Amino acid sequence: MTEITPKNREKIFAVAPMMEWTDRHCRAFHRLMTRCALLYTEMVTADAVIHGDRERLIGFDPAEHPVALQLGGADPTRLAKAARIGADFGYDEINLNCGCPSDRVQSGAFGAALMATPDLVGDCVAAMKAAVNIPVTVKCRLGIDDQDVETDLDRFIDAVAAAGVDRLIVHARKAWLQGLSPKENRDIPPLDYGRVYRLKATRPDLPVIVNGGIDTLDAAEAHLAHVDGVMLGRAAYKTPALLLEVDRRLFGVAPPHRTPEAVAEAMIVYIEAELRRGTRLAAITRHMLGLFQGVPGARAWRRILTVDSIRADAGAEVLARALAAVAPTDRVLEPAANTL
Repeated sequence: MTEITPKNREKIFAVAPMMEWTDRHCRAFHRLMTRCALLYTEMVTADAVIHGDRERLIGFDPAEHPVALQLGGADPTRLAKAARIGADFGYDEINLNCGCPSDRVQSGAFGAALMATPDLVGDCVAAMKAAVNIPVTVKCRLGIDDQDVETDLDRFIDAVAAAGVDRLIVHARKAWLQGLSPKENRDIPPLDYGRVYRLKATRPDLPVIVNGGIDTLDAAEAHLAHVDGVMLGRAAYKTPALLLEVDRRLFGVAPPHRTPEAVAEAMIVYIEAELRRGTRLAAITRHMLGLFQGVPGARAWRRILTVDSIRADAGAEVLARALAAVAPTDRVLEPAANTL
């Protein structure tokens, strides 16, 4: 498995942590298209990691490497304990969420709300750094509400840098905790990539990844002229076939599979194994709806997966039938390899 770390790669391409989207099935699917991308879990609270069903919440397949665990929380001691658990599970990175604007995380005084308390975030990072021997990173916004995106962001960066943060992922817009919904916070606050570039320019030794509104690999390559990495979220999820080009274009290596059809064939192997473990088909295929976006037959693909996967007896034949509806009958596919 090709790993992407600051030690062996100059640049980073990552798929963003997304609640209810980037679960282990989504990551398995994405990994069939790119060996080099850094994948992230959904955000999991520190308390859930400490007290919950760990295998269900943070279990993952070794084929997912490199993969990072994103934690939510605001208590240094609990975050350190959760980070240690994550490291013991084999994660390549522990990330602290300082950017989510949802009501749930606000009520818990973490997520984007942490940008108002940079010293506390510094304490959290320091505690996690002391607990693990893998990178500890922070994902944040440019600021919240009426904060100044220059002075207040600098204050926040000063605190996490002093604590030894290994990498910073910046969603290049503010989060408005008062007045905007989480969905609106993904689109309405204006993007300011220039501020992220200036941050990198003033802190050349701090690896900086830019996130927010990046929807093509052309855009990703343009950003890489200014920062150390790019993170795609919704574009990678809704049009996942773009991941097939990541390894070749950004890292100069061949992808695991060459075509969406080959990816779908390989997913049949994964699905059959998961069905034997009791996983419902729809839990997997819901992540695959956009695989043939823009290709003739994509509507039939989505319809078959959406309607037929929810049946109690649904099996891998649903995916095969959906694939037959979208792909030419004379297609030549790579052999399905049990890579997961």
